[in-house]
Amino acid sequence: MAKDDGLTGISAVTAAHFCPLRLYLDRQEEHEEPPRYAICKQVSYHLGTGPLDPAAVWAEIAAVLPYAGEAEHALFAQCIEACTDKEWIPFSDTDVPVSSPALGIRGTVDKADPALPGFAITRSSEAPLVGVHGADRLRIACYAACVRETLGIDVPGGWVEYVPSGVIRFCTPGPRDRRAMLRAIAAAKEVEAGTIPRKPLNPPCDRCPHGERCSPGPRRLSDLL
Repeated sequence: MAKDDGLTGISAVTAAHFCPLRLYLDRQEEHEEPPRYAICKQVSYHLGTGPLDPAAVWAEIAAVLPYAGEAEHALFAQCIEACTDKEWIPFSDTDVPVSSPALGIRGTVDKADPALPGFAITRSSEAPLVGVHGADRLRIACYAACVRETLGIDVPGGWVEYVPSGVIRFCTPGPRDRRAMLRAIAAAKEVEAGTIPRKPLNPPCDRCPHGERCSPGPRRLSDLL
């Protein structure tokens, strides 16, 4: 949900980029942080700070996810193996709130350091063969604008940490990414204003939890509410 500051969350912008209708349906439900992200996030805190201590990191994960079981531990082991003996950039600060009143967006950047200067976002997905995923290009475009306005760090882009793959890559958004960002911000703000969006022509329905509610397409308002 949007806060009363009038700014839209970057997570909502990313969701609207792929399907504003999914964002609309998501806003009607409460969502907890996915366990996969929680695990990768906790591992990320230790990257660039020295040798990884698997036992200590797992103890933290168990505190964050008391219900963690075999599946969670398997992902954790994958992350530790992938990230060990790799070069990681040390950042001075983590979980830094940033915003861009000019664009009307806000978020929390995972890592930042004015001395580099630079910032990074942590992802729980596998790294693509080259570059970064399209959604992450959009995220970096949003965060770069917020980091410039809030922290005064003028950088062309930011790093993306793909923790399960043990990979960190720099992303420099281009004009196409910033155009997509502007369209997604506008779509997200329309949803937050209460507009019921139409379903895009080619949304990623195979990864959407709302398929039964809108596929092959809502016919009545009651289908969505």
